[in-house]
Amino acid sequence: MNLKEIAARKAAEFVEDGMIVGLGTGSTAYYFVEALGERMKKEGLNIVGVTTSHATAKQAEALGIPLKSINEVASVDLTVDGADEVDRNGQGIKGGGGALLYEKVVATYSKTYVWIIDESKEKEYLGAFPLPIEVVPYGSERLFQLFVEKGMEPTWRKTEDGKLFVTDGGHFIIDCHMDKIQDPITLANELDHLTGVVEHGLFINMVNAIVVGTERDGAVVVQNTNKHK
Repeated sequence: MNLKEIAARKAAEFVEDGMIVGLGTGSTAYYFVEALGERMKKEGLNIVGVTTSHATAKQAEALGIPLKSINEVASVDLTVDGADEVDRNGQGIKGGGGALLYEKVVATYSKTYVWIIDESKEKEYLGAFPLPIEVVPYGSERLFQLFVEKGMEPTWRKTEDGKLFVTDGGHFIIDCHMDKIQDPITLANELDHLTGVVEHGLFINMVNAIVVGTERDGAVVVQNTNKHK
């Protein structure tokens, strides 16, 4: 069992009968959804899933997990998702899979929000992983040039065949290669106020706990004291 799966299976233990569960997107979240499907079969676990991407919805449906959209629920009891990078303060970068907008929407309406990662994702500072910024197509070139001027080293997210990647919401993604983000809170605030930016991959003070898959200790649960009250 790899470290991602170890973390994911630990997080699946947090799910209780009757919960509305947010299902994340990406390679680590995939294992979490699989583990939930197993619990439903073995234990008769009764849950409703709220997915963060078309890909996760397809996986959940194949496992027989009943689904509702975020518009159909008042709130989500627990959301479990992966993260691309997490710093010492519990701040993270997400969006490597291109689902950052839907992931942040579901996280915002979740009572408890948990990340599952392997220990390689733990960093002193954010930025080694490129920061995804989701933008509307109209005016996107202007934003790209702005990021160039700011020294953010932007590149367009593209598909394997070289076309511009399009998110489930119909937007483009600009990945910014900054190596080290000195002040993620200030940067997130700046991006929040840029016209044409739909969302960005900085998840600030959002996560309640982080489950880390480690070689030495297996799954380690870290509570995040910076979570918004």
